[in-house]
Parts: sequence; structure tokens; C-alpha cells
Amino acid sequence: MKSTVFYISFLCLFFVGFSSFAQNRKELENRRKKLQNEIKQVNSLIIKTNKKKSNALDDLKDLTQKITVRERLIETIELEAKALSLEIKSNEKELKKYNDQLAKLKADYADMVVRSYKSKSQQSKTMFLLSSESFYQAYKRLKYMQQYSDFRRKQGEEIVVKTKEIEQLNDSLTARKKSKEVLLAAEKNQKKEIEGDKKDQEKLVSKIKKQEKKYKSELQKKQKEEKRIAAKIDKLIRDAIAKANKGKKTDKGKSSSSGFILNAEEKALLANFEQNKGRLPWPVTGIITRKYGVQPHPTFPGISINSHGLYIATKANTDVKSIFNGKVLVIQLHSDGRKSVLVQHGNYISAYNKLKEVHVNKGDTVKTGDTLGKVFTDKVTGKSQLSFMLYKNKDRLNPSHWIRS
Repeated sequence: MKSTVFYISFLCLFFVGFSSFAQNRKELENRRKKLQNEIKQVNSLIIKTNKKKSNALDDLKDLTQKITVRERLIETIELEAKALSLEIKSNEKELKKYNDQLAKLKADYADMVVRSYKSKSQQSKTMFLLSSESFYQAYKRLKYMQQYSDFRRKQGEEIVVKTKEIEQLNDSLTARKKSKEVLLAAEKNQKKEIEGDKKDQEKLVSKIKKQEKKYKSELQKKQKEEKRIAAKIDKLIRDAIAKANKGKKTDKGKSSSSGFILNAEEKALLANFEQNKGRLPWPVTGIITRKYGVQPHPTFPGISINSHGLYIATKANTDVKSIFNGKVLVIQLHSDGRKSVLVQHGNYISAYNKLKEVHVNKGDTVKTGDTLGKVFTDKVTGKSQLSFMLYKNKDRLNPSHWIRS
């Protein structure tokens, strides 16, 4: 009985530990697949675009992003391979214990069969019963023979079960080893790819260094234009707040210039928007090419890039969709022909910039996933990229904290 309890406890601990290994490896496997998909997107959306004119600084930024994703993929593959090694080691250890247990079961069963045979050769079961001194003794002997027969049957069944468990464990071990071989081959391939990418990176860095003044000037010009558009959107929001609040009073009977004065329906929408923080859908399907906030430039030391929102690369003619229910607050045409759509969600505003077409009008009510327009494709770089910004009243927010990771 004690050995049975120990055996069951041991199996429970083993399967809990194995489940932990498997769960950890499953997470790594999912992460690896996501990174592999991200590399495909980097290649299709920002590397292999139809460029009319090449810009070394942009090419370097794209290549650096590709290398960064590859490095994360290699790191994930290495972690997944280590997790597989632990599973294999655990399986091998368990297989040895199973084989030892099977050998012991077979030895016990063989010994029992021999003893049973010897017993049968000395006297038959009938004689064994008839030689009983009393009815009670005959009954006890009969019960003993039944129990002995049941025990032999159960031991035989246990040997069959244990043999199947070992076969399954062997199959699992073989599959794990094959998976590890595939992973190591994938890692080797990624390291080879990254070597080629880094050589191209070195060439681009060398080219930029030779014309550093020119590229710095282009970078500053681009940053200045982005800053101008962001300031314009800031002003549009301030003006929209002032216009929406005209003639309205807060609950305390005062006017407000800091944010929208909301009615009951708008407050409910605001609360719903906040409840969905971190779960809002992306405005387009793609990859983030530039994060929100101030970041050091990857090539020029001492120069920082201030990103007012998220820059998301996507396919040409992709529909840009509203991230939540709301009302179209502003539609703006910029001097370069690109358009912006601002959608109000209570006192939050989502801004969709770099659109070539707009399919809504000011004042329209939109729902989550409704199409606002189509993304703009730069004819020179061949890239289709949405600039996505988020505000709470007049204050800019980090959109990555609000959309799904």
C-alpha cells in the first residue's frame, strides 16, 4: 500500500514538473513564431519596397530593425532549445526509472510463475482443498487461491501498462530530440543570415559617415516637419475643445479650458474606453517601425529622435480603422497632400496621420473597426506608414500602452 501511494505521488510530481517544462517551452515556441512572422513583415513591408530613390539613413534604420528582430529570434531559439534539453533530460531520467520498475515487475512475475508451477506439480488445486481439516480451512484456501490468481493477473496487466508507458515515453523522447535538431538548424540559419545583414549594415554606416553632414541635415529637416505637424494637431485639439465647450459649464458651474466638458453619454464612453486600456485593436495591421517618445538616434551619437506617436509600417492601400467607438472630431489636409483624421472618445482623441484617402466626414459617429480611410504610400521610398497618436484632452499619451501588445 505504501509503495502504491509513493508511486502515485511520484507520478503526480513528475507530471507537474513536466507540465511546467512544456508550458514554458510552449510560451517560447509562440514567441519564436511571432518573431519569425515579424521578420517576414520587416522584409515585405520595409526592406523589399519599390524604392525610386535609396536613402542610406532609412536603409540603415530598416536593416537595424531587421537585425534586432533576428537577434531576439536567436535568443528565443536558444532558450527554447535549453527548455527542450531539460525536457529530454527529464524524459531520459524517467525512462530509466520506468525500465528499472519494468525489470523488477518482470522478475517478480517470473518468480511467481515458477512458484505457481512448482505448486501445481506437487499437488492439484482439488487435492489442496480436499486435504483441508475443516470447512473453514477449505474456504480460506479457496480464497487464497483466488487472491493469488488475481494478483498474478494484475501483475501481468501492470507489465503491459508499464510497457506501453515506456513506448510512449520513447516516442516522446524521439520527437523532442528531432524538435531540438530542427531548432538548432534554424538557429544556425539565423546566425548565417544575421552575418550577412551586419556586413550590409557596416557598408551603410561607412557610406553615411562619408556624408554625415548631408544625412544629419536631412534628418533634422524630417524631424522639423514631424514637429510642425504634431504642433498643428495639438492646436486643432485645443481649438476643438474650446469650440465644444463654448457655452457649457462643468458640474461645479464653472467653464473649462483644460479639457472637454462631457455629458452623461460621453462620460460613459470615456469609462468604457479606459476599461479597454491595453486591449484596443491596432489601427492597421503591420509592425511598429518607431516607438513613442524620445530615443537616441542609432547612428548619430548625441542626436535624439522625438516620436510623437507610433509609426506603423503596413501594406499599400491598407484600410485605417478606428480603435474605438467615437465621433469624428477633425479632418485635416496637410500641405504635402496627406490627411489626418481625429476621433473623439469621451475626452480621449485618437489621431490617424499619413492618410491618402478619408472615408468619413466631420461629426460622423464611428464604431470600433470602422474604416476611416486608406494609408498613404510614399512614391519615393515605396513605404506605406501610418503615424498614430493618442491624446487625453490636450496631453499626448503613449499609444503602445493602450493597444494590444
